[in-house]
Amino acid sequence: MLNGDEAIGTIELVLIMVVLIGLVIIFKAKIVKVLEEIMKKIEEQSKGI
Repeated sequence: MLNGDEAIGTIELVLIMVVLIGLVIIFKAKIVKVLEEIMKKIEEQSKGI
């Protein structure tokens, strides 16, 4: 079994993961849009090389 400190650390890790996954789900469209714009700029600049 986990002692108190290990259990608290595990709970903290799980909560952090839940929050991060939630943020990704909430902001998925914006994240995808930003990444697409970045890739488009990279492609445009690489054509100039």
